[in-house]
Amino acid sequence: MPRAAFAAAPAAAAYQLRFASLFHSGRGLAFPCDDHGQVQLDTLSDRARSNYLYARAVVGREFAVPTIEPRHDD
Repeated sequence: MPRAAFAAAPAAAAYQLRFASLFHSGRGLAFPCDDHGQVQLDTLSDRARSNYLYARAVVGREFAVPTIEPRHDD
């Protein structure tokens, strides 16, 4: 099962904001966030920032409403 694509994360991020794909089960995008779902845009790479802004723009069309989840580093 494909894993979510992670942005470059600050070491202290204990949560992730996950946008699940509406069309591909198990796929989506995830970004480091705080316990309120706030993503620090200035800590993301240019590509991750672009992906984050895109995911937010297409909620309901390509991605589900994001969820805040504990971050699991494997």
